[in-house]
Amino acid sequence: QVQLVESGGGLVQPGGSLRLSCTASILNFAFRSMGWYRQAPGKQREMVALINDGTNNTYADSVKGRFAISRDNTKDAVYLQMNSLKPEDTAVYVCNTSPPAFSWGRGTQVTVSS
Repeated sequence: QVQLVESGGGLVQPGGSLRLSCTASILNFAFRSMGWYRQAPGKQREMVALINDGTNNTYADSVKGRFAISRDNTKDAVYLQMNSLKPEDTAVYVCNTSPPAFSWGRGTQVTVSS
């Protein structure tokens, strides 16, 4: 049974940083493209960052230069380092394959507020 478990969210002031983690019990994890997505209240879920083999990452324009996605295939994990956070980054962050192929996990709440 596929499980996607996100962690690392919290309340942070504007300009602060957080590092999100996702563990994915997915067969052949190392060969799958993975992504971080987010959903803010009243908005549709959107792509934040995608990673394939780690050499070709994709970012939403709104997070370029501030966020960095990475993965550790020995741990079946994908990470999202978020720097220079803004209030508009407030959302529930979830991970999944790219494109999404599995049921969404519960996500981790990120709140950016002073």
